[in-house]
Amino acid sequence: MLYISLLETYNVAMENHTNFFGLGIAPDILDRLKQLHFTVPTPIQQKAIPIAIEGKDIIGVAQTGTGKTMAFGIPLIQRLAQIRGRGLVLVPTRELAIQVNETLLKFTKMYGMETAVFIGGESMMLQFMALRKNPRIIVATPGRLLDFVGQQRLRLDDVGILVLDEADRMLDMGFQPQIERILNLVPPRGDRQTMLFSATMPAEIVKIASAYMAMPVRTEIAPSGTTIPLISQEVFIVNKDLKNVLLEKILEQYRGPVLLFSRTKIGANRVARALRHTHHAAAEIHSDRSLDERKEALEGFKSGKYRILVATDIAARGIDVSGIELVINYDLPNDAESYVHRVGRTGRAGQEGHAISLATPDQKQDIQNIEQLIRASLPISQHPEMPSEKFEHGAAAETSGHAYGKLRGHRQSGHPADATGGHRRTGSTSHRRSFPHTHNKPA
Repeated sequence: MLYISLLETYNVAMENHTNFFGLGIAPDILDRLKQLHFTVPTPIQQKAIPIAIEGKDIIGVAQTGTGKTMAFGIPLIQRLAQIRGRGLVLVPTRELAIQVNETLLKFTKMYGMETAVFIGGESMMLQFMALRKNPRIIVATPGRLLDFVGQQRLRLDDVGILVLDEADRMLDMGFQPQIERILNLVPPRGDRQTMLFSATMPAEIVKIASAYMAMPVRTEIAPSGTTIPLISQEVFIVNKDLKNVLLEKILEQYRGPVLLFSRTKIGANRVARALRHTHHAAAEIHSDRSLDERKEALEGFKSGKYRILVATDIAARGIDVSGIELVINYDLPNDAESYVHRVGRTGRAGQEGHAISLATPDQKQDIQNIEQLIRASLPISQHPEMPSEKFEHGAAAETSGHAYGKLRGHRQSGHPADATGGHRRTGSTSHRRSFPHTHNKPA
């Protein structure tokens, strides 16, 4: 597989852009960006937009919450205004499809471009009516798109630009066979432009790039798997039957919007009901909820009707809400990559954020896997009103002890700690609480 080095090829052209000028963006789109109060491009936008506008295949690796939708959306719309054919954006979830379409609509109207969203959970007849308007851009989940192809209502041989958004998540959800089928239905590489964006870069994506992309330029904003610097993180070790007690105490200390993750839809429903029972404004998003219910929950969370949104991973990719103060992993995710995506829901667009994970004493290996992926230790915290727990079989010495050692070293070397005694991470902001923040010492 041949990758063109971004640093070698584009280093001169990409020197410290502090605005959208000089990225090759058309004047009318620049005017629209100004109207929308977008003034400073994110790093992935700085590097990806000029490459994509040139029509090159691109692999963009960047943390979640860094502006990837506009990084591919602006070149997609600008190039479709100049060439024939259709744009196709594949995404893993319904919520993300709706969100991507909302972003694109901010720029398509000036060109008179129609868009269509093909997702499960909505009427195929309504979506077919949208297709009859000959949309220039289709945003779709792989399964529903192939439903239209299978019914011979849609051909993909006119796709001039293909975008695979959140590609790693699509593979995690088992969409690889559908993605490969779609890639075989669109025009061959060289006859179409392909933009692939992902927060991580597993081997499966490299294989797809090798087989279906034409000398893609790879731009990586941060090492795959790293978390956003402005997110501070910590772990509480707690027995399962005390999670709700600890959750209530945590929620007393934070007053802003909270996104809470459960591993299962049953668990999400149970936690949401418990929160509502204790008079918290909470909604839930998971696969047992209808699309209308999921839309209402997300819109209510955005508007402030619900302070807490409880979600499973399958629904989390469409949650792009600014100002989320806290992400809580009520359950640790099934894999370390999902941890990165979860905590990336806070600390977006240059804002500060905080992430708290509730781990049970037997989840030593899960924490170590996360630490290995993000290349950092997760501080182990103790709530003063809760019994202290440690990882089983000496894991506290291996994990929390490592974190404690780092904290103690920073204090001895004069690095600042926050006012409550918690560690201020390099490149991030300490979390503020009204209770003293203590850490478990090594066993």
